[in-house]
Amino acid sequence: MLFNSFSYAIFLPIVFILYWSLPMRFQWAVLLVSSYYFYMSWNAGYILLIVSVTVISYLTALLTEKTADPKKKKLFLLLDVSAGLSLLFVFKYFNFFSQAVAQTAGFFSVPLDPVLIHVILPVGISFYVFQTISYVADVYMGRAAAENHFGKYAAFVAFFPQLVAGPIERTSHLLPQIKSPRTFSYDQASGGLKLMAWGFFKKLVIADTFAGYSDMVFNHVTSFRGFSLLMAVFFFTIQIYCDFSGYSDIALGTAGLFGIELTDNFKSPYFSGSVKEFWSRWHISLSSWFRDYVYIPLGGNRVSKLRHKFNLMITFLASGLWHGADWTFVFWGMVHGLAQVLEGLIPGRKKSRPNWFATVIVFLFVSFAWIFFRASTLNDAYYMITNAFTGITSPLRYLSEGISALELGKKGLLFCLTVMLVLGSYDSASRKTNVIAWIGRRKPVFRWSIYLLLVWSILFLTPASNGKEFIYFQF
Repeated sequence: MLFNSFSYAIFLPIVFILYWSLPMRFQWAVLLVSSYYFYMSWNAGYILLIVSVTVISYLTALLTEKTADPKKKKLFLLLDVSAGLSLLFVFKYFNFFSQAVAQTAGFFSVPLDPVLIHVILPVGISFYVFQTISYVADVYMGRAAAENHFGKYAAFVAFFPQLVAGPIERTSHLLPQIKSPRTFSYDQASGGLKLMAWGFFKKLVIADTFAGYSDMVFNHVTSFRGFSLLMAVFFFTIQIYCDFSGYSDIALGTAGLFGIELTDNFKSPYFSGSVKEFWSRWHISLSSWFRDYVYIPLGGNRVSKLRHKFNLMITFLASGLWHGADWTFVFWGMVHGLAQVLEGLIPGRKKSRPNWFATVIVFLFVSFAWIFFRASTLNDAYYMITNAFTGITSPLRYLSEGISALELGKKGLLFCLTVMLVLGSYDSASRKTNVIAWIGRRKPVFRWSIYLLLVWSILFLTPASNGKEFIYFQF
């Protein structure tokens, strides 16, 4: 069930009415049942997976808390981590590693056919597995108490707004909200609807429009060259941001309808003055997860300089692999890891203040790295990089042929520039203020004009190819 589907438009109001109509003691039950129904709408059989992950993490956390033996505590933690990662390996990484082994054997002239399994990747498995691992780890480290009420814990794991693409919530933030009875707040619900509308605008109007141009090139890379390749990279840079942050806005807004606050996953990342800052603003819940449960346990920066660089690289390689079982994602993670290592070598970097030049450089680097993330193969990525400037010696022809190849047209170009201006203005302003709250404090004529314009845009400017899945659903 996609957020941008008719079925969700029916599902959400029903859950909302039940949640606030029934006695408060049943709120967690409404969330649990609706979340399981939401998940089963993708593939009913895979409900067994999320239930299994929930049961294992629930029991191992209780056992971890009750035992005083440090070795047994670690054993229970390893049991939960092993169970979660084993599921990820089977459903997401088995074929990748099997093919890698076969390729390695072939390099040494040892014939070996890869063993492949054909299964559908369960939606959201990477997200809820990581959420349960962090829960058991927090119990192990004494950061959180194990939850005794299985139903409320299950609702925490399966909470439908953030189930399939995050944010990856921490125990101390979301679980207490699931457990505590909520009272209806008009302001919170109203703010949630406004945030959902902005998220739908980013996804449907911007991301899906830009996807038409980026997909045209990335799906048939060798049919293009020159400026059209650069434009495809730029379009995807905007597409993935609006697609994923749009999802996050809808998730946060939906949670707000139920009186629950989720972690803000994006904070104007393309205005970052360094790659390190970018990762503190992009997919914040995942970045902080890898920091707390991979980077810091490896030693973080409290080790030798060489080991610190190693820790950075391992963390980003793992992050790349988390995104997908393909060398393109591994390479993307490696590129970001190398960038952070090199940033650490710049003299006086920590003392220097971010400026517009640094912001532009970081934006260009992040856009370049997205090539590996989006390309179907490393060969496609190499083709794009080596052919992006073909014909640039004739600048006017280079630009006109690139625009013509994408069939953009004057209206298309004007539309893209307009929505980019809206997006850039919003993100720039949101660095200092809550834009939605600011609009809500304006005079009725002004704010309702904005609201109606936003709804009109969603209804009439969404491309005909509406219904595209969110990019991060595949992870």
